[in-house]
Amino acid sequence: MSGRIARGGKAVYGAPLGILMLEAKFPRIYGDMGNATTWPFPVLYRVVLGASPEKVVLKGAEGLLPDFIAAAQELVRLGAEAITTNCGFLSLFQKELAAAVNVPVATSALMQVPWVQATLPPGKRVGIVTVSKATLTPRHLDAANVPRDTPIAGTENGKEFFRVLIKAEKNDMDIDRAERDVVEAGTNLVKAHPEIGALVLECTNMPPYAAALQAATGLPVYDVYTMVSWFHSGLRPRRFE
Repeated sequence: MSGRIARGGKAVYGAPLGILMLEAKFPRIYGDMGNATTWPFPVLYRVVLGASPEKVVLKGAEGLLPDFIAAAQELVRLGAEAITTNCGFLSLFQKELAAAVNVPVATSALMQVPWVQATLPPGKRVGIVTVSKATLTPRHLDAANVPRDTPIAGTENGKEFFRVLIKAEKNDMDIDRAERDVVEAGTNLVKAHPEIGALVLECTNMPPYAAALQAATGLPVYDVYTMVSWFHSGLRPRRFE
């Protein structure tokens, strides 16, 4: 008699990580969190209807918590064993989402700031590059355990990245111009704060440009890709056999 037993209880198998997505129509290029080919493992997506980048980034995600909780719970019912989101500004919902789904939750790439700070030598500190400095408030930082005096630069004054992702002025995107916006924000931040020893990218659309920023600054660069890769590695540890 066979001793192999398959255990049930889920609707979907083989994709333990669930990603809560904002509702947007800009292109999600390779490396973007919302491009499924970015990940070397399967993921489950759930779009939160009505949660536009403008509402979440510029308006504090006001009134959207119940929608995110419902979407996270649906992902868990489908089979997700952990939840993350595709906007760093959703650090605001970290505690509430974790309490509502009873599985591990990592809402924001900003959560890496304390980890990265611990790796730096004395006198060095972490800098943050965000899509919108003006609306990244102390509440967002506190929710991710980020010191309020952390140096921050945004892309609001760029020519492409903010206009396409947040203002939704068009559905297409000039990738080279978007990259320049992110690199310029990061390099200017480092010039203004020579004590910066590493950078964390808040925005989940920035990983495609992390390598260019690292090359321009010579500093380590961390983003949602590094965070989710670590997060997933605990869900499915590598077997050494």
